Amino acid sequence: MENEIKFIKGDQVVDDRGSVKFVNDFTFEGVKRFYLVENHQIGFIRAWHGHKREEKYVLVVDGVAIVAAVRIDNWDSPSKTSAIERYVLSANKPSILYIPAGYANGFKSLTPDSKILFFSTSTLEDSKNDDIRFDSNYFGRQVWEIIER
Repeated sequence: MENEIKFIKGDQVVDDRGSVKFVNDFTFEGVKRFYLVENHQIGFIRAWHGHKREEKYVLVVDGVAIVAAVRIDNWDSPSKTSAIERYVLSANKPSILYIPAGYANGFKSLTPDSKILFFSTSTLEDSKNDDIRFDSNYFGRQVWEIIER
């Protein structure tokens, strides 16, 4: 078990036959289950969902989403100024985001077709006993905003 968020880059190759998308540096060691999440509308936020023991790996398989995670310093009353790590994940540029135990995470779909695959190191029963929720605005709304450039 690692303590830091890890971004595992993938790639895509294209030739006259078609394309292959992959994340070859990802291993399934410790993964016990997976689930696919879709929102009914673009821009919907699902956050914050924390675990003291469960680790997650996140892969956007369709569309684009903002995925964010924050280390929880106090499970009863987390600091609202904790540093949030924010990533824009796209199915067009495959990558996997590793979220270690001790973090809360969430996501916002940016395209109507966004599908996000989560791999978990906990069984469903273990996860239910390690499930802590915070309001989507608990750490502020700025993490979910589109940044103009």
